[in-house]
Amino acid sequence: MKHSGKARQAGLRLIFGAFVVLALLFAIGFLGVLLGPFVMVLSVALFGLWCLFALFTFYFFRDPEPRVPQGQALVLSPAHGKVDVIDEIEEPRFMGGRCKRVSTFLSIFNVHVQNAPIAGRITFLSYSEGQFLNALKVESASLNEHLLLGFEGEHGLKVGVRLIAGLIARRIVPFVTTSDVVTPGERISLIQFGSRVDLSLPLSAQVAVKLGDNVVGGETIIARLG
Repeated sequence: MKHSGKARQAGLRLIFGAFVVLALLFAIGFLGVLLGPFVMVLSVALFGLWCLFALFTFYFFRDPEPRVPQGQALVLSPAHGKVDVIDEIEEPRFMGGRCKRVSTFLSIFNVHVQNAPIAGRITFLSYSEGQFLNALKVESASLNEHLLLGFEGEHGLKVGVRLIAGLIARRIVPFVTTSDVVTPGERISLIQFGSRVDLSLPLSAQVAVKLGDNVVGGETIIARLG
């Protein structure tokens, strides 16, 4: 699939940056032999911390291949995490009014690559600056920095995906742009560290998940369209 490995590349850049800093500290540590053993001990301790950081980063930026279910009129989960909001909201910018919303919270232990919920073309992309409230708070969806992607499928079907930054997650990395054509389950973005993803659906959609369900991006069926 397209965009495979982009999350891993982002993780490697972080690890390499940390390694450069560590190398400088080791150089200081070598000079520290002349000043005493303390600096060398500190360098060894920092190396241990870097190893832990590298292991966690590899874990966080894991990018599994989704097992995309086959079927007609399916809307797949765009995110990995736990469903904690199912309601109706007003979304005038892309959906054009009232719609159903299924919101998924992503902890730092979830996969943070997002996937296309339907097949279609991206016809709307809007980035909005904002706050960095804890993504556990539902109001973060409207107040926090976010990126809204609009997908149009067959017969004018519209599905919106809002990528929301959280208290720790402060970087949203889209892999797609306006006019791109995507397939169900295709990688579309990455949010670095704990966050929230809102899925906007037509009012006629039949939601197939319930509150508290753990969902898998590109695999779990969130709704069926009549």
